[in-house]
Amino acid sequence: MSTTTIARTNADKQKNLVRFIAVTGILSAAAFILQLIEFPVPMLMPTFIKFDFSDLPALLGAFAVGPLSGILIELIKNLIHSLVSGSFAVGELSNFLLGAVFTGTAGLIYKLNRNKKGALIASLAGALAMGIMSLPFNYFIVYPVYYNFMPQEVIVNAYQAIIPSMDSILKCLICFNVPFTICKGLINALICFVIYKPLSPILKGRH
Repeated sequence: MSTTTIARTNADKQKNLVRFIAVTGILSAAAFILQLIEFPVPMLMPTFIKFDFSDLPALLGAFAVGPLSGILIELIKNLIHSLVSGSFAVGELSNFLLGAVFTGTAGLIYKLNRNKKGALIASLAGALAMGIMSLPFNYFIVYPVYYNFMPQEVIVNAYQAIIPSMDSILKCLICFNVPFTICKGLINALICFVIYKPLSPILKGRH
């Protein structure tokens, strides 16, 4: 390999690193802002569980510059959110874990098949993986932390207000949280499909 080729390769690597950092940083800021715009979904989920679009910038980053970017965006937005709120609460922990599964899975699959079909499969797989993993994450990690602030009976009662037959946390998570999480991923993926192509030249540094 000639000196010129090596120099060009190193320059390309440096350029890609700069673009990776820039895209990840900008999308992290966008994700944090979107995370502040959260809202409950009455009649479908208890009020302490809210919907937001903050996974959208992370998914864009995962598609544009790789799965690591998506995971870092999820981490950075939640670290900033915890600083603003004054503590790293269970909400940020849950958001990061599930968002990392979603964007990491989708970004990795898309990296192996970078076309429209690959993006569709990646988005569906990411949303499904996030929904499935929400069950053990919530049951074994997130909700046990919730119990320190909100008794388990109170949480179950919040679900029973929607469907009275809910009589256990596990049943609540399966019937409510898993489908809600999958739908959240699919909605973010749908928006990503609409806006990714126009934004792709900018995200990839080709504008």
